[in-house]
Amino acid sequence: MTEIAFLHGARDRLEAIATWLAHAGSEVGPVVVYVPAGELGEKLDRLLWTHPATGFVPHCRTEDKLAAETPIVLASTLDHPPHDNCLLNFSDEIPPGFSRFRQLVEIISSADGDRLAGRERFRFYRERGYLLEARDISGGIQ
Repeated sequence: MTEIAFLHGARDRLEAIATWLAHAGSEVGPVVVYVPAGELGEKLDRLLWTHPATGFVPHCRTEDKLAAETPIVLASTLDHPPHDNCLLNFSDEIPPGFSRFRQLVEIISSADGDRLAGRERFRFYRERGYLLEARDISGGIQ
């Protein structure tokens, strides 16, 4: 069964996701980032090229021929993910087919809209019996 981690309390969701992804490659393994909104995907793509300030986080889109070999893949759909290790949800919806992944990560900001949508997703997973971990990241991601 998919393990689900809720990292909540982020000041800025986009920044927190970029920070988490910078650490994830060495700690978690390959990650698919579900980001169906085009504008958010573009913002995350640009940020990963400059985050951290001294480098970049290797990533590509699912359509790229190197997607199967790249540690972080940005996906606008989850029809054909390159792996089933870890899924990071950068949407306000339940990601389609999330249960095929070993792990699902939800990063939630303290903004009202994001927090309320995150609570709904948390409730959805809990009611279906998924193992949930909740961690406050308001002090930053370690």
